[in-house]
Amino acid sequence: MATEAITLTVDGPNGSREMRISSPSRILWPELGLTKLDLAHYIADVGEAFLAANGDRPVSLQRFSDNIDGEQFFSKNPPKGTPDFVRSVKVIYPSARSHPQLVLDEPAAAVWAVQMNTVVFHPWPSRAENTDNPDQLRIDLDPQPGTDFDDAIPAALELKNVLAEAGLTTFIKTSGNRGLHVYAPIEPSHEFLDVRHAVIAAARELERRMPDKVSTAWWKEERGERVFVDFNQANRDRTIAGAYSPRALAHAPVSCPITWEELETADPKNFTILTVPGRLKSVGDPWGDMNSKAGKIDVLLQWWERDVGAGLGELPFPPDYPKMPGEPPRVQPSRARKHD
Repeated sequence: MATEAITLTVDGPNGSREMRISSPSRILWPELGLTKLDLAHYIADVGEAFLAANGDRPVSLQRFSDNIDGEQFFSKNPPKGTPDFVRSVKVIYPSARSHPQLVLDEPAAAVWAVQMNTVVFHPWPSRAENTDNPDQLRIDLDPQPGTDFDDAIPAALELKNVLAEAGLTTFIKTSGNRGLHVYAPIEPSHEFLDVRHAVIAAARELERRMPDKVSTAWWKEERGERVFVDFNQANRDRTIAGAYSPRALAHAPVSCPITWEELETADPKNFTILTVPGRLKSVGDPWGDMNSKAGKIDVLLQWWERDVGAGLGELPFPPDYPKMPGEPPRVQPSRARKHD
């Protein structure tokens, strides 16, 4: 018996492609009844802005075997049957191993990823031709229990000031959940560890200015009801949902770029796969000129060295990382005290 399938015409910079979507009526978001075909149409509709933000970068695919409430996994290596027009690039992971990762160059490639049951796209902060040197500084503002999106807003606005003082132009998007992602385009002249240190320097400066509202504490027990500045998202092979990527949450939200002027009145629940295509047509892409605004992280690295000189050194790395130079013990403080 033939499998249910349809063909979707996807326009791109070099013409259109006919993309096969199998099981188009499969429900991905049960509460809304949104299907795999709905997702494919969304990606095709926002294709130009989606590729401007996520294309020409190694990308990890968050794939689902059924709907968003079911089994999921991350796909990094190109899956079997990857089309000839979808390329890959070798990247080096923290373990020092290298593997190819997919690179999306046209909307049809992203629609093919949807055919492979991808819901969330996680691009690297570096380009395919220079994967070791990020061209984006990314800072994830993550509200902790007892705080919410509204608490992340003043933190983001002050972070914008901090990064401006360091000579960087900033762009912002909703995370698609409760948080905010602040990006600064940078020249790809430093490797990941330097960019991580630049992020830590900015995070510490933000924490100094808003000590009751913001935390750089890696251990959850020390954060309190504050917004966590997740510096570890700046590490190699650490990614966050890309701009215009859907999220696997019940109301089908999108991690949506907004203007700084919109921030204080923004409601992240309003940005979904149903509303964002129309938003793009009416207001355009707030990140449209991001790539022309690259700055340097030299000032942030000076702040890092200043803080190191004052006794503020390296912070913990993710638990799956090899032990890194200067890193403090990976033991949560309450456990360390029990063994003193």
